Amino acid sequence: MKDKNKTFLSIRMLRDTHDKLKYVAAYEGRSMSKQILFLVNQCIRNFEREHGPIELPEEPEKPNHA
Repeated sequence: MKDKNKTFLSIRMLRDTHDKLKYVAAYEGRSMSKQILFLVNQCIRNFEREHGPIELPEEPEKPNHA
């Protein structure tokens, strides 16, 4: 069953960056996906600490394909 509260993100990165991230994730005891989520959440926390909470609309706006 799909979790409608989750979304998918695919990223490309340099091989060296990938290998270093893999090393850091293993050192921290996380998978690469969990490490990326940890870093993204840390970035959001830091942003909101400096700028205040990010207010999201109830429903994301849909692009206008007119």
